[in-house]
Amino acid sequence: MKKEVIKIVISFVLFLIALLVPFANANWISIVLYVFSYLLVGLEIVLKAIKNIFKGKVFDEHFLMAVATLGAFAIGEFPEAVAVMLFYQLGEMFQDYAVDKSKKSIASLMDIRPDYANVKCEDKITKLSPEEVKIGDIIVVKPGEKVPLDGEVVKGASSLDTSSLTGESLPRETCIGDEVLSGFINQTSPLEVKVTKNYGESTVSKILDLVQNASSKKSKAENFITKFAKVYTPAVVIIAVFLAIIPPIFLGFSSFSSWLYRALSFLVVSCPCALVISIPLSFFGGIGGASKIGILVKGGNYLEALSYVETVVFDKTGTLTRGVFEVQKIDAVTVSQEELLKLACHAESYSNHPISLSLRKGLWERFGA
Repeated sequence: MKKEVIKIVISFVLFLIALLVPFANANWISIVLYVFSYLLVGLEIVLKAIKNIFKGKVFDEHFLMAVATLGAFAIGEFPEAVAVMLFYQLGEMFQDYAVDKSKKSIASLMDIRPDYANVKCEDKITKLSPEEVKIGDIIVVKPGEKVPLDGEVVKGASSLDTSSLTGESLPRETCIGDEVLSGFINQTSPLEVKVTKNYGESTVSKILDLVQNASSKKSKAENFITKFAKVYTPAVVIIAVFLAIIPPIFLGFSSFSSWLYRALSFLVVSCPCALVISIPLSFFGGIGGASKIGILVKGGNYLEALSYVETVVFDKTGTLTRGVFEVQKIDAVTVSQEELLKLACHAESYSNHPISLSLRKGLWERFGA
C-alpha cells in the first residue's frame, strides 16, 4: 500500500508540474513529464491488458483504460490521458485498502486454529503440527490449551469452553467416551484424546476454509453483474468504434481527431469497472465487517438473504449477553463483605470452575486483593 501511495503521489506531482508550470518554447519538457507521470500509474494497467489479450480476455476494464488513455496520447491530449489513469489508480488503491481491511477481519477468526498438538507415544510427549498427527494417535490437551483435532476422550474429565464454535458460554463437562471437537478450549484438567479425524477433515479446518472461501459463494446480484459485463464491455467498444468512424467519414461531421476524442471519452465514461467492482466489493466488505465482530457469514448469497429477513430470533446467553459469571451482590452477616468474599475465595482457591474464577475476580475488582 505504501508503494502504491508513493507512486501515485510522485505521478501527481509530475502531472501538476507539467500542467501548471510554463516551459516557454520547451514544450517537449511538459510532454516528457506527462509520459513519466503516465508510466508510473499506467504501465501496470497497459501490461495487464496485453497479458489478458493473450489469455483470451480481451474486453475488460484494463483494455478499455489502456485504449482510451493511449488514444488520448495519440491525439495530443496528454493531460486527459494522465488524469484519467491517475483517478483510476486512486480508486483502485481505495478498493484494495477496503479489501485488505476485510481480509484482516476475516483473518482475525484464525485465532480458533490450534498451533500444535501434544502427541503421546509410550511415555513421551512430542509437540507436532496438527497436520502431522494421524488418526488413532493419542494427544494430550492440557488446561488452557485448544483441542487441536476432533477425537474421543480416552482418559480424564474436564470442562470445555465451546464458545468459539457454538457460541455457548456455559462450559461443557466432558469425560471418557465423549466426543470433543477441534477449537474447543480445555479449562480445568488434562485430557487424553484419541484422534478420529485428520486435520483436513477436522471441524476447525472446515470452518476456516468456509470463511476464507466465503466470497466464492456469489449472490444473485454478483452473478448478474458478471454476465452483464461480458455483454456490456464488447458492446461499449463496438459503439466507440462506430462513434469514431461513422460521423467524420460517412456523415462528414467535423474532423476525425475530434470524433476520436469523443469516442475515447465515451470509452472512459462507459467503463464498467465501478459497476463490476462495487457489488462484489460491498458483499466482501460485509463478510469482513461481520467477521470483525465474530459473526461467520458463509457467502454473499447468505448475506443477500438477510435483506429479506423480517423476524430475527436470538438465543440470549452468549449472544445478547456475555454469559459470564460475576459477583453481583454480597449479603454479609456478622462479618464484613470483604472478609466473606475472602473466605469464599480461599475455599475455592484450587478450583478452575467458572464460578470459582468469578469469585476471585470479584475480590480483586471490589477490594483489590
